[in-house]
Amino acid sequence: MIASHEWQSEMASHFTLLACLAVLFTSSCLAGADAVPPATFVFGDSLVDAGNNNYLVTLSRANYPPNGIDFDGHLATGRYTNGRTIIDILGQELGLGGFVPPYMDPNTTGDVLFRGVNYASGGGGILNQTGSIFGGRINLDAQIDDYASNRRDMITRQGEVVAVSVLRGALFSVTMGSNDFINNYLVPILSAPERAVTPPEAFINGMIAKYRQQLIRLYLLDARKIVVVNVGPIGCIPYLRDIMTTGAGAGAGTPCAELPNQLAQSFNRKLRALVSELGASLGGSRFLYADVYRIFSDILANYKSHGFEVMDSACCYVGGRFGGLVPCGPTARYCADRSKYVFWDAYHPSDATNALIARRILDGDPEDISPVNVRQLITDA
Repeated sequence: MIASHEWQSEMASHFTLLACLAVLFTSSCLAGADAVPPATFVFGDSLVDAGNNNYLVTLSRANYPPNGIDFDGHLATGRYTNGRTIIDILGQELGLGGFVPPYMDPNTTGDVLFRGVNYASGGGGILNQTGSIFGGRINLDAQIDDYASNRRDMITRQGEVVAVSVLRGALFSVTMGSNDFINNYLVPILSAPERAVTPPEAFINGMIAKYRQQLIRLYLLDARKIVVVNVGPIGCIPYLRDIMTTGAGAGAGTPCAELPNQLAQSFNRKLRALVSELGASLGGSRFLYADVYRIFSDILANYKSHGFEVMDSACCYVGGRFGGLVPCGPTARYCADRSKYVFWDAYHPSDATNALIARRILDGDPEDISPVNVRQLITDA
């Protein structure tokens, strides 16, 4: 006769094994077997949008050429670059076997959810008012709402044990904050009254307070392995080079706009502290801080050694000294060799730049990403 507690223990073990078998189609249940996470869930703005804005009524879209000219099939999928986003490249390097689909795509449903979803939206921000100049966009609160809805669907479809197992082993990434400056605090027609009543420190503190709530909410919804990407040297993008007074900045050659970079650096200092705080206080969590400001600044300062020829102007060019005054569109001229340009358009990196950033997030040292890199995160038990 098997004792009651022994029988319960044996049944629990069998149930756990069955749960693992149920998710084997996406990943091994053995820690570090292939260093592949069971799923990838992406939150962010146009830097990582995979096509969600295609389904919105918005001025912020990229589903027209020459965007995507170097993507699979030379298609403009809604990615704001000539090729792949940082997330696309991370997935390829990790062997995920396919790009993470956008949430708004009608086909992103059912068992597809267990492989991951991209919720990112061009123009989106940490603050809900960010990006209002574009009309439609999905800010971070709404992106987390969408994820919560998918989580409920996953639980309904395969049960809580399986769904939570996938989610707690999944790789989550959040790339937010740039638009809160570029398309909120620094927008010429909006920013003068905003800045008159809200000093930079107060604005940044508001962003951090909101971001803390959002990241904790993700944790409460079973996110455990979370990569938080900081704000890059936004004063160096062609758009802000063109519209703002320039001074000393992160790039070699033509200087970058000072104020945007100062705002980004101030935000990033507070964000690093927040990521450390959450990693220490939320049990079982692994929060990573990806220092894209540092990585991108290095690319700009040493662009020739990275294989680039142009570091301050957009490849997709319509107007402005640096090609930053008009968004990339069907009437734009574009460079013949996109791999020689750091920037694809007025705001976004080229595929070649995204590849450099992705690989340093994946395998970089603690100065690029800490406390461990992404490969170590998904390999560790």
